[in-house]
Amino acid sequence: MKRILFLAAVMSFLLVVSYATVALGMEISMVSFGATQNGTPVDKYILVNDQGSMAKFITLGGTLTEWYIPDKDGQFIDIVLGFDTVEDYDSPDNPYFGCITGRYANRIANGHFTIDERTYALAINNPPNSLHGGVRGFHRAVWQAIPVETPDGPAIRFNYLSHDGEEGYPGNLDITVTYTLTNDNELVIEYVATTDLPTVVNLTNHSYFNLSGASAGTILDHELMIAADHYTPVDDTLIPTGEIAPVAGTALDFTTTRTIGEMIDEFADPPFKGYDHNFVLNNQTGELALAARVHDPRSGLILETYTTEPGIQLYTGNWLDHKGKGGWYYGQFQGFCLETQHYPDSPNKPNFPSVILRPGEMYVTTTIYTVLAE
Repeated sequence: MKRILFLAAVMSFLLVVSYATVALGMEISMVSFGATQNGTPVDKYILVNDQGSMAKFITLGGTLTEWYIPDKDGQFIDIVLGFDTVEDYDSPDNPYFGCITGRYANRIANGHFTIDERTYALAINNPPNSLHGGVRGFHRAVWQAIPVETPDGPAIRFNYLSHDGEEGYPGNLDITVTYTLTNDNELVIEYVATTDLPTVVNLTNHSYFNLSGASAGTILDHELMIAADHYTPVDDTLIPTGEIAPVAGTALDFTTTRTIGEMIDEFADPPFKGYDHNFVLNNQTGELALAARVHDPRSGLILETYTTEPGIQLYTGNWLDHKGKGGWYYGQFQGFCLETQHYPDSPNKPNFPSVILRPGEMYVTTTIYTVLAE
């Protein structure tokens, strides 16, 4: 009788697992991650490459929630900050952990821009400006997901149709973002978008990295190089003035590798409270090129960022005050972002590279995060 009950219990457990987990191949699996506040189901996709490195994504925001990489001692550590629950990711208090950010990443001054003599008004969610797509930007959308097995490694392809007028933006924008976890421990992010009306587009991923681990303290001792001789100075609401200024002689000079914390006190006061600056990358050709390199002496991990974009935003988690994964408290400087992008407020700065996308054109950009162990 006990054997029968045991076998029944095992069969019941396997049945539950079969409903909770959908295997999609040797390298890709999917589990339920709950539902949003309005009841939309959210799934989690798990990608594992040939080296055993693992990246996890949820359909809410097309978000990277975990990325496990072997450190210099061969121990796998999770190098991105995040939450344990769908409720936290769906909260207005979510500081954009790991998500696809858009329709326009970063800030647009006063929430206004003009195309072809027509002015559009956006949601003001970072007064007096619009930030990261508005109140319900792409980070609050549930994306359609398609798992893909490629010769380079497992991939997940996210698609979202942003309707005309969403958050004030014109045009139906059809976006596809593909994440590939390659067998060389690269996370390749490919963005493609098309529109049926002239609009503005600027997409990025907003992951917070800590190369010592997601619960390892601050990133101030991480050593950083940014391939940028110039940056875009801003006003007291973090809107660029339009000037392209040299980094030489300032606390923004990372052309030679130094720790993030060495001169961060130069920006200790609001509106910064740390680094929150757009760097004008030396490469402006649109070809893939090295943008930044970060080394953590503790874990021995090295993160290199390559991009086709003209800019990169260094943000050092200046306003973090959140309970994160495993109950760990994320405070100031416990993660850094390297957001590849066009410059903030480009729609209102004609001297900045254009962000206008028109019908018949295709928005295409690529960013690669490569992690190595010394």
